[in-house]
Amino acid sequence: MKSFPLKIVTPDGPQFEGEAEELIVRTISGDMGILAGHIDCVTALGMGRATVVTSEGKREAACIGGILSVLDGTVSLVPTTFEWADKIDLGRAEAAEQRARRMLEDKRLSNVEVRLAEARLKRALVRQSVASARLGR
Repeated sequence: MKSFPLKIVTPDGPQFEGEAEELIVRTISGDMGILAGHIDCVTALGMGRATVVTSEGKREAACIGGILSVLDGTVSLVPTTFEWADKIDLGRAEAAEQRARRMLEDKRLSNVEVRLAEARLKRALVRQSVASARLGR
């Protein structure tokens, strides 16, 4: 399979730089797959699983927010948060889910606080989903 240059950089630093055969990410309008020869584009990232396929195999990560760009065959993924599945602390993600659910039970929350709690819940669920798949759950 043909490959393309892929660079994944977060505010915490580089996460991946090399040749990839396929990239699948969640954008704000749904999942998007990238193969060599993809047309130039820029799109905002949503919250979901990212799959990176290289000649060495497939790796998955929780990918939340940011931008994906394809320019002249080079793919740049600049997520706000990016955690490889093998680096996710499942217990911590489960605790974050419980905290978010408890917050959402509070009927005194403002609309902004509800939206923030919902985003925290979704992030926790994405992280758990990616980590659980790695563990075969």
